[in-house]
Amino acid sequence: MRRITRHSTSRLLLLPFSSHYSPTPPSSHRLHSLQAPTFPLPSPQSIPETACLLVSRAYEDGDRKLRSFQLEITQEQALCIVYLLAEREGSMVALSFFHWAIARSEFRHFMRLFLTTASSLVLRGNLEKAREVMRCMVMCFSEIGRYTEAVDMVLEMRNQGLPLDVHIMNYILRVAVELGFIDHAHQLFDEMPLNGILPDFVTFKTMITGYCNAGCVSDVETLLILVESRGFRIDNVTCTRIVEAFCKKGWHGKVFGVFRKMLDMGLPPNVINYTALIDGLCKRGSVKQAFQVLEEMVGKGMKPNVYTHTTLIDGLCKIGWTERAFRLFLKLVRSESYKPNTFTYTAMIAGYCKERKLGRAEMLLARMQEQGLTPNVNTYTALIDGYCKEGNIEQARGLINIMTKEGCIPNICTYNAVIDGLCNKGRVDEAYRLVKAARRHGLLLDKVSYTILICNHCRRGQTEQALELFNQMVQAGCSPGIHTYTTLISLFCKQRKMEESERLFGECLKLGLVPTKQTYSSMISGYCKDGQVSAGMKLFEKMIKNGCIADSVTYGALISGLCKESRLEEARVLYDAMLDKSFVPCDVTRATLAYEYCKKDQPDNALSILDRLDKKHWIRTANTLVRKLCSEAEVETSSIFLDRILNKDYELDHITYIAFLSACYSRNKYSMASEFSQRISKKVNSSCIQNSPRIT
Repeated sequence: MRRITRHSTSRLLLLPFSSHYSPTPPSSHRLHSLQAPTFPLPSPQSIPETACLLVSRAYEDGDRKLRSFQLEITQEQALCIVYLLAEREGSMVALSFFHWAIARSEFRHFMRLFLTTASSLVLRGNLEKAREVMRCMVMCFSEIGRYTEAVDMVLEMRNQGLPLDVHIMNYILRVAVELGFIDHAHQLFDEMPLNGILPDFVTFKTMITGYCNAGCVSDVETLLILVESRGFRIDNVTCTRIVEAFCKKGWHGKVFGVFRKMLDMGLPPNVINYTALIDGLCKRGSVKQAFQVLEEMVGKGMKPNVYTHTTLIDGLCKIGWTERAFRLFLKLVRSESYKPNTFTYTAMIAGYCKERKLGRAEMLLARMQEQGLTPNVNTYTALIDGYCKEGNIEQARGLINIMTKEGCIPNICTYNAVIDGLCNKGRVDEAYRLVKAARRHGLLLDKVSYTILICNHCRRGQTEQALELFNQMVQAGCSPGIHTYTTLISLFCKQRKMEESERLFGECLKLGLVPTKQTYSSMISGYCKDGQVSAGMKLFEKMIKNGCIADSVTYGALISGLCKESRLEEARVLYDAMLDKSFVPCDVTRATLAYEYCKKDQPDNALSILDRLDKKHWIRTANTLVRKLCSEAEVETSSIFLDRILNKDYELDHITYIAFLSACYSRNKYSMASEFSQRISKKVNSSCIQNSPRIT
């Protein structure tokens, strides 16, 4: 890491005043003292001197924060006053005036005041108070986006005799982490040893927190090794942050390694740490593994609390196991130690709403209120979303009125639920009126809001409106997610506008978004429809390489595209791979590949396509294939499949039978029609005899 270069000391305006400094400010400046309202108005030349006297008196009287007087001075006069106070009255009096000044807007972001105060304190040898001033400067300038400038000045103060220490560096790092400037924090952290400062545990904890917030889990691993080598211990709060970060990245297995390290350090993981892991697993959908962690936790003598149970209930509901979730919920209800809280009830209500079991959800809401628990905005929003998905918009609006009367203000998620419901019902104008209402109430549209509206326009094929909303979303500072990009990509692929699709696909990759199965499948399908099967195959290979599992839709699109280009061997490889992965090819995929082999006069290969299917799909595909071949008067080929149906004693579709006979008659194949008619008649008669009751 390169070393940060600092500006020269000429940037600093330090101590430009002597004790006899007496600037001449505009005559409008006045001096007020609440303690001495009858104090004679001083001349402009004596304002700094008089101010020093008043500050000193207030400080001696115990008014350390100078609440008792008001002062109207210029910025230059403030510089003079703080210098004079430090020289005559000492560091603490000067600091009192400094803190009084930076509490006012006209001085809060006046950098020379901070630098002059710190330099005055350095001259008196009070380095700790000078560092306090520098910390204040970093805080104040961070408020207006000038964090890096303030940090540069702190580092440059070393040339004025103010050495850095680990405490001020920890403060600077903490502000950087809070602002999300993880790269800057990383650079400062790397330079600490070069500046003669050894990081302490607070430093490591701050950096770990920053890396966790930024999702830089590899850097967290590196720091953990360093922490261990320095003999520091990870506390439980830091452990919880690490667990949450690892879980978001899917690194659940490595969490147990962190737990082992904590145990080796003499600080075993607690219930909160385990609950964080269980929560991460549940959010990922790995609920079974979450219960295994629960068993391990209980086996170590830890008792799960209401938050642990609520996390598991929420996880079960999200994967559709609401009945099992309800059994766990009842266990909490009957427990003497813990009772369900608002979040527990909300998780169960959301689960029932997701399954359209609104009666049970309402019952739980009533039960919740009987227990003295107050539903929150998420509770009501879950119910409102349930009603909207049922198409009952009026009931949802009625619930909004109820929650508003109870002082529970709807948030943007509440509005999103109703907007989505209105769009699904085709009431788009009402949806946009609701968007305006949300804005009137001071709510900002979020990623979900824009995506709902964009999806609505995409379903209607309204490209211009969808793109206009997308641009509004970006301009509003609302970063589109992968779902938003996928929706637009799918629209352009359906319209065979592959250049636009490629542009959006590349854009989401640059933003660090991870394409989903739907994103890849839309692109691959678009390429195949546009006659660019090779491009689709290349993207398919990238998809597999990136660990995104293709489904039957992805395989089907490629197989259809390859069949159109008569690349049957490649299509067959994909077809077999698809079946090996236990995917069921759709009717079109099965029939298309078999039909292409028939067109090339390879009925045996077509039959082998069918032979890997189960009975139901075999019959359906064979019937479809016979009808397709008969429509093109391919009687001989269709008879092969008809013969196989009858030999297997499979059911022949009546429409298929009529289509075959019609094709035979059109090609003057009367003997063939007669032969198959007799076989079918014998089969029908045999079936009737077997199914008829015996006469005794």
